[in-house]
Amino acid sequence: MPTPDFVLALRRRIGTHPLWLSGVSAVVLDQDRLLLAQRPDGRWTVVSGILEPGEQPARAVVREVLEETGVDAEVETLLDVVAQEPHRYPNGDRVQFLDLTFRCRYLGGRAHVADDENVDVRWFRLDGLPQLDRRNQERVERALRPDPSGQPWFAR
Repeated sequence: MPTPDFVLALRRRIGTHPLWLSGVSAVVLDQDRLLLAQRPDGRWTVVSGILEPGEQPARAVVREVLEETGVDAEVETLLDVVAQEPHRYPNGDRVQFLDLTFRCRYLGGRAHVADDENVDVRWFRLDGLPQLDRRNQERVERALRPDPSGQPWFAR
């Protein structure tokens, strides 16, 4: 389901007013391959989703990967914490995400479109990635070249 029930319930109360949400994103790696999902607008992205109330971020990202791609993964590390730019959806809803990006390791499963949020799901060799937007490119770069301090990246 693209929009969680709790967000729909909030929207009934606040309409299109700005809504602050916590999101998770997964850079899923299997040796020299990266798992990506293609959104209906044609963009390739890392797997991402919204935390449910009370859900732990690392568990949420593993759930999102399985729900969207059919792939089992485990979290290796937190890569970054970013307050994304405010966004307005075509229906007028306004939102801003606090995104936690995790590097994940492939455990098993066959990658396929497992929900209605994506039109394609595919493994790409790291030397043959499709074009990614700036934010997704940053996520992948941080996963492949982590901070030498071992700490996640965040804006200071």
